[in-house]
Amino acid sequence: MRYNTLGQTGLFVSQLCLGTMTFGVNPGRYAEAGGLLQADADAIVRRAVDAGINFIDTANVYGGGGGSEEITGQALKNLGIARHDIVFATKVEGTMGPGPNDGGASRYHIMDQVKASLKRLGTDHIDLYQLHGLDPATPVEEMVRALDDLVRQGHVRYVGVSNWAAWQIVEALGVAERINASRFQSVQSYYSLVGRDIEREIVPMLDAKQLGLMVWSPLAGGYLSGKYRDSAEGRRKTIAFPPIDEARGEKILPVLEAIATAHSVSMATIALAGSCTRRPSPRSSWVQNAWNSWTRTFRPRQSPFQRMT
Repeated sequence: MRYNTLGQTGLFVSQLCLGTMTFGVNPGRYAEAGGLLQADADAIVRRAVDAGINFIDTANVYGGGGGSEEITGQALKNLGIARHDIVFATKVEGTMGPGPNDGGASRYHIMDQVKASLKRLGTDHIDLYQLHGLDPATPVEEMVRALDDLVRQGHVRYVGVSNWAAWQIVEALGVAERINASRFQSVQSYYSLVGRDIEREIVPMLDAKQLGLMVWSPLAGGYLSGKYRDSAEGRRKTIAFPPIDEARGEKILPVLEAIATAHSVSMATIALAGSCTRRPSPRSSWVQNAWNSWTRTFRPRQSPFQRMT
């Protein structure tokens, strides 16, 4: 396993990270993207750790309002895995209840939810705490100060963001620099062979600001495994997420299949291998996250700071 430093930190995370959106029972339109209970989750975590993965990503909204965090934390206990051997990443911002302050990225909600996530994960600190999306109702400085307070209090080690536009991230970095607060170290975005939008603005921004990238769903929700070509049943038949470029996909799948056949491996293996070696900009070096699959971490510049085991 290769280990890369996360953003501008000295924290080493495995190039592949385990995404846990499928742990627990998700409500509503995401019900098909879930359903794995404790026994299945334990087996997946065991296999990931045995393969050298030390990075696990979850969120407070996964698994029906905390179910994924609870299952993930319990898996470590069930398997006898030491907490210090795992880098925990989780997220906040999604709606956790019916009240007007049960979602978003206000100081009120962030401070309330970090305590709940710590309890569910069964830990005294979160290694990477990420804003899951943009809250347009909350000033950027309020979000940045709240996250910085959590770092200073020791509840959180590093902070990041997910699903923000490049200009929004740059604005937050500017605020953090102005008030001497903890800056984002990572950005989580969708990227795959059939979804390359981040190459336009996100990746150049990461390069310029030296942020890490966690790519979610490099298999495009299973599309790049090839199992949906013949109208096979599966989650994408219920909810086609993430969005893909069908025209590009129709050209890519036969090529993936040919390469996979030549090497006697699955199409998913080739798609992930392509993601792990792809460099969207000349100076980039990846840390990537795969939604519901292996995830990978990225440092957007050529760096000697890599370790192998």
